[in-house]
Amino acid sequence: MYEKKIPLPLECGLAMTREILGGKWKPNLLFAISEGINRPSQLHRAIPQSTKRVLNLQLKELEEFEVIEKKIYHQLPPKVEYHLTERGETLMPLLRQMNEWGDKNRSFIKNIILNRTKVLD
Repeated sequence: MYEKKIPLPLECGLAMTREILGGKWKPNLLFAISEGINRPSQLHRAIPQSTKRVLNLQLKELEEFEVIEKKIYHQLPPKVEYHLTERGETLMPLLRQMNEWGDKNRSFIKNIILNRTKVLD
């Protein structure tokens, strides 16, 4: 297992939030689950740029922090669903604000990203 070289500053609220939301697809997963996309296959389709392995790892981390819960239906074929916990629900206003900020600044950010890739070419 990977061990961090720099200890997490446990007294910093931003560090705590970043620990939960830090991950390329975690905010997208939480947003999708909040919109009713609950099944693993649906989540994979909703975020096609990611791999199933990475999504599964990030789902497991979110579950570990009790932001989401995994419900396993014992039936054939097996069925799994993810749902936000009460703690997860408290993150949604923050994620919605982040989404709004990104939408409002989309063209500015997009230009910077496109210019950055031109410099690298």
